[in-house]
Amino acid sequence: LLMERKTHVKINRKEVMLAKLRKSCSCTPQKLKNFFMDFFPVLRWLPKYRIKEYIWGDVMSGLVIGIILVPQAIAYSLLAGLKPIYSLYTSFFANIIYFLMGTSRHVSVGIFSLISLMVGQVVDRELLLAGFDLNDDVPPASGDGSLQNDNLSNTTAFNFTIVGINAECGKECYAIGIATALTFMAGVYQVLMGIFRLGFVSMYLSESVLDGFATGASLTILTAQVKYLIGIKIPRSQGHGMLVITWINIFRNISQANLCDVITSAICIVVLVTAKELGDRYKHKLKFPLPTELVVIVVATLVSHYGKLNEVYASSVSGAIPTGFIPPKVPEFNLMLRVALDALPLAIVSFVFTVSLSEMFAKKYAYTIRANQEMFAVGFCNIIPSFFHSFATSAALAKTLVKTSTGCQTQISGVISAMVVLLVLLFLAPLFYSLQKCVLACIIIVSLRGALRKFRDVPARYHVNKVDTLVWVVTMSASALVSTEIGLLVGIVFSMLCIIARTQRPRTALLGQIQDTSFYEDDLEYENLSTVPKVKIFRFEAPLYYANRNYFLKSLYRLTNLDPNLEAARRKKYEKKEKQHLKKGNHRTANGLGIGETTLQLVPKQIDFQALVVDCSSISFLDTTGVNTLKEILKDYKNLNISVLLACCNPSVIDSLKRGGYFGKDFGCMQEMLFYSIHNAVLFAKDQK
Repeated sequence: LLMERKTHVKINRKEVMLAKLRKSCSCTPQKLKNFFMDFFPVLRWLPKYRIKEYIWGDVMSGLVIGIILVPQAIAYSLLAGLKPIYSLYTSFFANIIYFLMGTSRHVSVGIFSLISLMVGQVVDRELLLAGFDLNDDVPPASGDGSLQNDNLSNTTAFNFTIVGINAECGKECYAIGIATALTFMAGVYQVLMGIFRLGFVSMYLSESVLDGFATGASLTILTAQVKYLIGIKIPRSQGHGMLVITWINIFRNISQANLCDVITSAICIVVLVTAKELGDRYKHKLKFPLPTELVVIVVATLVSHYGKLNEVYASSVSGAIPTGFIPPKVPEFNLMLRVALDALPLAIVSFVFTVSLSEMFAKKYAYTIRANQEMFAVGFCNIIPSFFHSFATSAALAKTLVKTSTGCQTQISGVISAMVVLLVLLFLAPLFYSLQKCVLACIIIVSLRGALRKFRDVPARYHVNKVDTLVWVVTMSASALVSTEIGLLVGIVFSMLCIIARTQRPRTALLGQIQDTSFYEDDLEYENLSTVPKVKIFRFEAPLYYANRNYFLKSLYRLTNLDPNLEAARRKKYEKKEKQHLKKGNHRTANGLGIGETTLQLVPKQIDFQALVVDCSSISFLDTTGVNTLKEILKDYKNLNISVLLACCNPSVIDSLKRGGYFGKDFGCMQEMLFYSIHNAVLFAKDQK
């Protein structure tokens, strides 16, 4: 049976591109309206907002997230190496911008531990290169918390010149300059990826890579917070191997631990973990999560203030947090050049986490998002706030789960959360002056429970897929032991190598017939399969291309127990010897046989088949090498009077074979070489003489 292919109209790609270009460049009032409606999705859904149905859930979830955001923002400033005020700015602006531009109804975009860590590593590196002391822990200046008398309280300002910057700037000033330049560049990359529709980049970050990356980064975050937990002052390690070096320094200086910080940390961790476990156990009975972090921060601040823990026990505290907004400032262009490369992995990770969470919750609640618009939204959540002394943002799973569990319906909840943060920014920030840093470290460490619990899933993951588990282990190890950026790169490269390795050495099998049926399966995997006389059926479960050509041939020769090249060489050698004997007039052959018996000797005993059927159902494509390989085995087996039949080829494989001349010039023998099922090929082979 030879099925007739449809005739496809050849598309003039040049004309199609020109038509699309003309359509894109045309400007009509309706098109302009649609553009703004698409760019600001809030214009589409806000007029349809069902106040009576949605408002209570949005207000409730917004208040809860706002209450959670404040302590987390203050805590994550430790990871970013910046003052708490900048974390609050970040949380405020990200929620407002995503409300205007985001397409997800549920994700919570704002400060995220992993992104804060990546920002902090770049900030620390640049501070070291600029000559600042990362361990400068000057006692916090007292004051009324206003911007005017706290702008540069952390360090003494001095003149310096770096990459063209000649200004009077202190450590805090330079740190936020680096962070805003990094954030701006990350946002630019994300917007460019949206313009050029490069969202497919996220496909190369598999679940195993992302989980391994998050777990490895969580170990780094935990390590960085230990010194605050026990109140020791050690050098902030930079570069590769930061985790190991930090732990060595911790054990060397463990004798200097601050007893007040150790006791406070122990109490806070016990309270936080207990509250989290109880919240998880009874979450179906609770209408909203317990604001444990806020309670801990309030109580700890009161105890620290009235107990004078900083003055009496030298416990490190947050210091003055200014109120109000610092005037906007354009990020330094020269600093952008320094951090341009660092911004790329930051942009990719931020986008991938945001889009993956958006897609997950859109699927759960039966609506759709636009991944490209999400790229624009998260990009502008970085670009615009970078002018207002904010750093990079992303969607966070934990806060998003809290939003959905407290009745969130739309991004109105994000606006409510932003208002809570604004209240803190304008009035309440100075109240956190006496908050101990060890309390913030406890909040960060307890928030890592989800990522660290991935270690418990390793046996189950290994049972499901060993290769994915290996990818997870390699990515996690590289992220923790080398650096987060290198770990992400290693994970991506290693996962790709695993895919390549799978196609280079795929499963191969000889098939047997299921009794009394027209179906065939792997002879080694199933019982009671019958061998087809005089026919070998070979299956190759991967595309056939240049990288696995040799493995294809070796597997074929091994399973059929016949290498046609060796057999042809043996026959030639035998024929040469026979001719020599005949020239000498010896009518007996070298093996002692008569001439009449020579023909029988030429046919080797191990050749027990006259047809080879190649099951191509798993071969998704052929490259030039693949086509030449099939032509080669066709020729080699033909020399041994063995026919090669192809079965179950998809249309793209057939087209490749046609273009490669496998069926001859006029395709006359095609119906005798190509079959749409293995059974048809077997029946044809049985009918051959």
